[in-house]
Amino acid sequence: MFLMIFVNELSGAKNIPLWIEHADASADGIGFADVIFPAFLFIVGLSIPFAINNKIKQGNSFTSILVYIFIRSASLLIIGFFHVNLEGYSTAALLPKALWALLITLSFFLIWLDYPDDMAKNRKNLFVGSGMVLLIAMAILYKGGTSEDPVWMKPYWWGILGIIGWSYLVCAVLYLFSKGKLSILLGFWIILALINIANHMGLLTAKIWVIGDGSSATLTMGGIVISGIYAQLTAKGKTQHLWLIMATLGIGLVIAGVWIRPYAEGISKIHSTPAWVFICSGITVLVFEAAIYLIDIKGKKDWFGWISPAGTSTLTCYLMPYFQVYLLQLFFIKYPLFLNTGYAGLMRSFAISFLLIALVGMMEKRRISLKL
Repeated sequence: MFLMIFVNELSGAKNIPLWIEHADASADGIGFADVIFPAFLFIVGLSIPFAINNKIKQGNSFTSILVYIFIRSASLLIIGFFHVNLEGYSTAALLPKALWALLITLSFFLIWLDYPDDMAKNRKNLFVGSGMVLLIAMAILYKGGTSEDPVWMKPYWWGILGIIGWSYLVCAVLYLFSKGKLSILLGFWIILALINIANHMGLLTAKIWVIGDGSSATLTMGGIVISGIYAQLTAKGKTQHLWLIMATLGIGLVIAGVWIRPYAEGISKIHSTPAWVFICSGITVLVFEAAIYLIDIKGKKDWFGWISPAGTSTLTCYLMPYFQVYLLQLFFIKYPLFLNTGYAGLMRSFAISFLLIALVGMMEKRRISLKL
């Protein structure tokens, strides 16, 4: 999450190392920024077994968990839908783009805030209802396209959160129906990867509804499988095998990505090619293995305390830059050129990412955090 804020904040900066940025759509290659989102999807998969198993232990029924999955997915899709339409917002609309963006972000907070359990029900309903009314009003006032050819909101694509929502829906449902059996989940992972490969080798002529070309679901299901392997080895007391298994899987996925690269449209985040999926999956597995060593073995959890709100209030951290960016736009404030160039631009992006997460940490202490 920290790195996602960092690379987004860095967007538009001049004279920064090319390897940090996203690779061009036409390029057969990968930049540092191209690894962040797939890692995020992979981490969503890592967390799904723990989240669902906790609900089962709490006595939640199969149906109630299924409903929870659908509601959570729908919430992510709604936010993603509004964010996608923000990209095409028209200058001919009644409200300035920056104000519209700030108001929809405020409505997200009102609707999905993690309200205290002891808050009066009527008061909570008032806040949530106000957020819904505000969001509907923003939808009514929306105008996209141009003044000559205005259009209303539509799903051009689903946005970052929408993609997460669809992937979470598919993979969480598959996990629930498979009852977390690792062999079945491994089979799902392989099937999803084969769908992605078939799409990019011209063997499938149409995308499949919900999973598209299968790339995002493959990344998320990969996280579920790795999480299952880790949990199973830990439960059996065979953690000594963990290092070799994780290293083999991580390196193997990177090699698979390099191998398939010439046959399936190269490496491309924009086109979500199999090489990109496999290489990013492999990198994330290796980083996860390193994190296990640092945190579980060496007890270095406190090393990450300075950005811990990025993990405990992830959605809040994701939405905070919308306040920051559009408040600056609303008041026509721009960074001085020297803060948007070279290493000064890198340091500015790093500092703002840290400050936003630190702000979320302060908000957490006051119970201001989003929860889906």
